[in-house]
Amino acid sequence: MLDGIDRKEFERSAANAAQLLKALANHRRLMMLCALADGERSVGELASEVGLGQSALSQHLARLRKLGILAARRDAQSVYYRVADPSAARLLETLAAIFCPPRAKRANGAAAGPRAPRPGKTKSAAGTGAANGRRSVRSG
Repeated sequence: MLDGIDRKEFERSAANAAQLLKALANHRRLMMLCALADGERSVGELASEVGLGQSALSQHLARLRKLGILAARRDAQSVYYRVADPSAARLLETLAAIFCPPRAKRANGAAAGPRAPRPGKTKSAAGTGAANGRRSVRSG
């Protein structure tokens, strides 16, 4: 899967990759970045979209800005944020492609990407004898 990757170069970049993944590993920060992936937002708009209070939102924004993932600009009384790190933007696009179906598909009831099976549950096809991951062959 990683054929053609310069492993030494990847090792030099691994700390940066881990730092980005760690920032995205927080549910609230991930939702903030998903909102910002659609374009610049003011702090007020972002707070409303992700359902965070001003204090918690400010802490997350400060962390993402410090990591260079976000950039901010002031316009009069408002501060606007945008995704500044191209690597973060690409990663968000990849996550969206995997976990978020296009809006048209969602309206038709399509699944929202791959799901892990529930513990202790297996899918079985009606009439095939597929239970607990085993198939039985019927002769007949």
